[in-house]
Amino acid sequence: MFFDISIKDIIDVLLVAATLYYSYRVMKESGSLNIFAGILIFVLLWVFVSRVLQMKLLGSIFDQLMSVGVLALIVIFQDEVRRFFKNLGSHRHFKAVANFFSRDREPVNDNSIYLPIVMACINMSQQKVGALIVVEKEESLDEYAKTGELIDANIDQRLIEAIFFKNAPLHDGAMIVQNGRISAASCILPVSHERNISKELGLRHRSAIGLSEVADAIAIVVSEETGGISVARNGKLRRGLTAQQLESILTK
Repeated sequence: MFFDISIKDIIDVLLVAATLYYSYRVMKESGSLNIFAGILIFVLLWVFVSRVLQMKLLGSIFDQLMSVGVLALIVIFQDEVRRFFKNLGSHRHFKAVANFFSRDREPVNDNSIYLPIVMACINMSQQKVGALIVVEKEESLDEYAKTGELIDANIDQRLIEAIFFKNAPLHDGAMIVQNGRISAASCILPVSHERNISKELGLRHRSAIGLSEVADAIAIVVSEETGGISVARNGKLRRGLTAQQLESILTK
């Protein structure tokens, strides 16, 4: 036989292919596909020069560039690297292990507490009052709650409408719901840089999509211009939702 291929070699090739494909998807979503292509070409040149042709001088230069380049890539793509490890840790198998060691955050099972959010969104939609409400799921939103004003109150329809009243001091930014309570308001969220987002969408929608790209939370947006209700989750935005659809998403 010309080739001595074992099961380990096949697994090795499949893992490399899966890593390249995942890296391609991350770069494509972040709009850095050209950079990914350039990095891939550089790596192929490094392998060809160092391993195939075995050029010592040029190979040593490429080796030094590779060692420094890894640190440079981590700095340049720190958001993508952070997202990668966050997605890895949010996988259900790893999440079960993490939850075993962190039992202090008990999930809320009473879905009726989300009804005031639905009712508030419907009223604000009819009055065309802009709002951005984020409901925490498995991943903690403490880092974003700390950017706003801490409230720690029960979920109440009138309180939500008062927070997003046009002349209220807390109407700018997002309201965050954690553990079945309104934890903070006027919070700052990461803005999505996805190029395929419609230009008619404003900062609230981009912030909702941006948060849903880095966390498993549900971000609800009430448009100030149209009164339409939208929900962002997993980097995707659903627009024109009814009260029944919103309630189904929150309680599912």
